[in-house]
Amino acid sequence: MNISIRDHIINNFKGDDYDSLQSAINESIESKDEVTLPGMGVFFEIVWQGADQRLKNEMLEIIKNRVAEGTKENG
Repeated sequence: MNISIRDHIINNFKGDDYDSLQSAINESIESKDEVTLPGMGVFFEIVWQGADQRLKNEMLEIIKNRVAEGTKENG
């Protein structure tokens, strides 16, 4: 059986509103459960593909800075 994780994740969230998507993302991050990492990767892929170069540069800068900090939490 050949299951596409990407397709499964996209289909699972089709029709969700902003609040549902934000809640899913926040819960994934807060749980620190590595099982959610593929879903977050799919979300990132969607954002990256829809981003212009300015937004891609901004995301890269955030990632670069957070990795340099050791991804410690803000606050």
